[in-house]
Amino acid sequence: MAAPATEHHNNMIADVGDAAEALTADDGAPLHQIESLCMRCGENGMTRLLLTRIPHFREVVLMAFECPHCNERNNEVQFAGQLQPQGCAFTLTVPAGEPEVLNRQVVKSDVATIKVPELEFEVPPQSQRGTLSTIEGVLSKAVDELRTLQEERRKADPSIAEAIDAFLMKLNACAKGEQAFTFVIDDPSGNSYIENPYAPNSDPLLSTEYYDRTSEQQEALGFLAQSTSSTEPSEAIPEARAAASDHKRVKYAPAGTTRLPHGSVGAIAAHQAIAHGNSPEIAEALFKYSAPEEVMTFPSTCGACGVKAETRMFVTNIPYFKEVIVMASSCDVCGYKNSELKPGGRIPEKGKKIRLVIKSVRDLSRDVIKSDTASVEIPELELQLSPGTLGGLVTTVEGLLSNISESLKRVHGFSIGDSAEAWKKNRWQEFDSHLQKLLKVEEEFTLILDDALANSFIAPATDDFEADSQLSFLCLF
Repeated sequence: MAAPATEHHNNMIADVGDAAEALTADDGAPLHQIESLCMRCGENGMTRLLLTRIPHFREVVLMAFECPHCNERNNEVQFAGQLQPQGCAFTLTVPAGEPEVLNRQVVKSDVATIKVPELEFEVPPQSQRGTLSTIEGVLSKAVDELRTLQEERRKADPSIAEAIDAFLMKLNACAKGEQAFTFVIDDPSGNSYIENPYAPNSDPLLSTEYYDRTSEQQEALGFLAQSTSSTEPSEAIPEARAAASDHKRVKYAPAGTTRLPHGSVGAIAAHQAIAHGNSPEIAEALFKYSAPEEVMTFPSTCGACGVKAETRMFVTNIPYFKEVIVMASSCDVCGYKNSELKPGGRIPEKGKKIRLVIKSVRDLSRDVIKSDTASVEIPELELQLSPGTLGGLVTTVEGLLSNISESLKRVHGFSIGDSAEAWKKNRWQEFDSHLQKLLKVEEEFTLILDDALANSFIAPATDDFEADSQLSFLCLF
C-alpha cells in the first residue's frame, strides 16, 4: 500500500498510525502489523492495520505504513462496512476569505472523485485513496503531488512546466482561501462525506444529491451487473400467461408479473368467509379496508449489488386517507431489503399541511404516513427536514421521531464523535436531550407535515376529524 513520498501537513492531515496506536492502547482493539515493501527505497517497512468504527458513521480499516530506512510514511482509510444503497455527490461552495470552511473534515473513499469545476481540476479515485482530511489538506496534497516532478518537466518541456506553475498558483490560492471555488465529491459507493457544522440544521453552503448507480459503476465497484433483457424462456412463459389471463382486471402489469395469495392462508379464502358470514353491506365495507386479494410480483434490479431481484406490490385503501401502493423488494444475493409506500389515484389540486399537537404518551402511537414529498418540522426543536429526507414512511409519531434521531446521528457523525469540537458536541447533546424529552412527552410539542402533493397523513384520535382538537389540516394552493 506504500505510495510515492509526499510532504505531510500535521496541522491538516491526521497521522493514522498514531491514531491507531492510541485507539489500541485505550480500547484494546487488535492492531495487525505486516511487513511490506517500501516503494521509495526498496527495503522492507511495516504496515499496521486496525479495524475500527467512526462513531455514527462507518466501519473503516485504518492503514499506516512506515519505513525505518528512508523514513517514508503514508496512511490510508478503506471502508469495511456494506455498500450504500445509492451513490452520493456533495457540492460545497467555498467563499473567499473564510478559512473556517477550509477546515471542514472530508472523508474520501477509494472510488470517489474530487472536482473543482472553476479550475477544471479533478482528483481521480486512484489518487489520494481513502483520505481522512480537510478541504485545505486535500488541495494542499494535490499541489505537493503536482510539484513533485516539476524539475524534470522543466528539463523535458519548459512550456508544460510553466503552464503547470500557473495552474498551481490558482490551486494554491484556493487551498489558502484567497479565491472562491466549488468543491465536489462524487462517490458511487456512497461512503464519502463532507462535514456539516450546522447540523442538524441545513448547511447553506453544502448540497447533497443521492443517485442510482449505473451498470458501469456497479462493475467498477466489483458487483455483477446483469442485463435485464436476458430472461429464461421457462420462467417467462408461465408469467406471461398469468399476465395475459388477467389483463382485463389489472392495467399496466409489467412483463414477468405473477400474482400470489396474500398472507399465510390467502386473502381469497378470508374474503369468502367474510361474504358467507355477513350481510352484503357489511361484507362490502370490510372488503374495502381488508388485505388485498393478490400480490403482484415482478422482476427488478437490486439497488445495492445490481443483480436480478424481486419486487412485490399490492394496492390497498387506508381508512380516512386514500388508496396507496405498497412495494417491497428483497435480494437473495446480498440480503438487501427495501420497502416503499407510493400514493395511488390522481394528483390532488391542492397541497396539505397537517399540524398535530402532542400532549400525552397516547399521541405517540398515532399512525403517520410521511411521503417522500413531505417536509417535517418541529418548532420546539427548531428542526426542519426538507422533502425527500427519510424517504416515504409508514410509522407512528414515536417511530418518526426515533428515525429522525437515528438518521441525524448516522449522517452527522463528525459533530458528535470523539474528534468533534467541544461546542459542537455540547450543542448536539442539548439537541438530543431535548429530543429524548419530547419522546417521553415531558412537554407539549407540535409536529408539522407539509406536503405539496397531499400524500401524507396523521390518524385522528376519534372517528370524527372535527372532534380531534389536537389535529388540524390546511389546504395549500
